[in-house]
Amino acid sequence: MKRTHHCNELRPAHAGQTVTLVGWVHSRRDLGGLLFIDLRDREGRTQTVFDPTDLPADLFESATHLHSESVIEVIGKVRARPPGTENSKIPTGQVEVLVQQCLVLNQAAILPFPVDDPEIANKVNEELRLQFRYLDLRRP
Repeated sequence: MKRTHHCNELRPAHAGQTVTLVGWVHSRRDLGGLLFIDLRDREGRTQTVFDPTDLPADLFESATHLHSESVIEVIGKVRARPPGTENSKIPTGQVEVLVQQCLVLNQAAILPFPVDDPEIANKVNEELRLQFRYLDLRRP
């Protein structure tokens, strides 16, 4: 398991290349049969796409059960995002990775509070934040 790129490095010039990324599941969206997972590492985020027509059924099924902060390795092909779906808020917003293989390195349990939204996390009871201080330290 050796990553070829960090999550913030992929650009349209990488289209067509097969890459290996390792990181945390930042968010997961199931839209019309396609599963989108934003993969995050210490450098940034990249959108990955799980297409059930291109993957074994068990791999797609396991991806649907990934929770936020699970650690995964994906191997896939970089492609340009379809017109109108680009995200100018992140450096990798013009590309996505069509997943060919996925290895779950650590399945996370459901988190007691979100670590990626400071507004919500700041409203969490202090006792709960102290109980899960290892999560609280990961907040931005």
